[in-house]
Order: sequence, then C-alpha cells, then structure tokens
Amino acid sequence: MTRTVQKYLRQPRLAASLLQAAPKARMTFEQRRRSRQQLLLSNSETIHMHIERGQVLIPGDVLVADDGGLIQVEAQCETLMRVTAHSATDLIRAAYHLGNRHVTVQVEADYLQLEQDTVLKDMLQQLGLHTVIVNQPFNPEQGAYGGGHKHGHADSFEEDYSLAQAAFEIHNPASTHDAQHQHLTDTAPHAHRHP
Repeated sequence: MTRTVQKYLRQPRLAASLLQAAPKARMTFEQRRRSRQQLLLSNSETIHMHIERGQVLIPGDVLVADDGGLIQVEAQCETLMRVTAHSATDLIRAAYHLGNRHVTVQVEADYLQLEQDTVLKDMLQQLGLHTVIVNQPFNPEQGAYGGGHKHGHADSFEEDYSLAQAAFEIHNPASTHDAQHQHLTDTAPHAHRHP
C-alpha cells in the first residue's frame, strides 16, 4: 500500500539515529514547491504527498508519512545559470534587474544562480556580467518574511506592513518613541492663522 504524506517538520533537530534509516526524497526546486505529487524515494518506494498549498520545502525538512515514518528532504542537482561579476556593485545591480522581472534567484556571497534562460543570459551579459552553466542544488530566496511572493495587494499589505514595522522597531528601539511623537504631531489640531 502506498504511503501518504500530509505534513512535514521544518528543519527539525532530531536525533541522528531517528534519521539514519529514513529514506531520502531528492527533489528539484519545482518539486519542493508543489503541494500534490508522487515522489520516488531513495529506497525505490513511491509515496503520495499532499501538503498545504503555498508551502515550499527546503533541504533539511522532514516529511512525516501517515504511518509515522520519516523521510528526509534533499535538494536534487539541477542545470542552472550561475552569474558572477567583477564587483559587488555589479552583482547587486544584476539582482536588482532580475528582481524587477520577478525571477526566482539564489543569492550567495559572490554569485547568483537561476534557472537557464537565454533572454536573461543576454541581458546579464549586456550588463557586463559573466554567466556559466552549473549542475547544483537550487535553493532560491523565498520572498520577504518567508511568505512567498507578494506584491502589496490589499489582502497582504497590513500583514507585510506590521511585520516590517516590528522588525524595524527591534533594530531601532528609538523609532517607537519617534513614531509615537510623529503620530501625535500629525493628529494634533492645527492652529489657524489669521492675516
């Protein structure tokens, strides 16, 4: 009987003995962001995966089968385009242009990686960047606050704003006082001048 997975553990700290015999689910990035699929495991077993939509698995996550069995998530190597530059500024410029095109990008200290695309390759080379094809696991950025791709729509703006505000206040404790002072100033009645 085929086992089913409906939940997973995010990067759990489990005893090595628990995972030692666990089969591996080697997945491409496309598979790791698909909620419903069949997977062939390292032990040649096929399982059905039905997790909540919108979730993206990352290497190190652990799938939990309906019988309680554990399955380790690993990144499968993929054919990718690696982008390098002569300077950090050029690499940042490349990330900016790719972000404007909503391209899924893996950001590393001295290079970017993305899926192969001849149009993007031409654009990057025109910007003076270097591209090379590599066979590597693909672990792209997941979007701000880990919530996936959002564009500031009404249904997500309040959540995004409150998260950003909370993060800002943690790193800038004085900002809370400043913000309160500004709010009081903005809401105070203005004196009317008479000529």
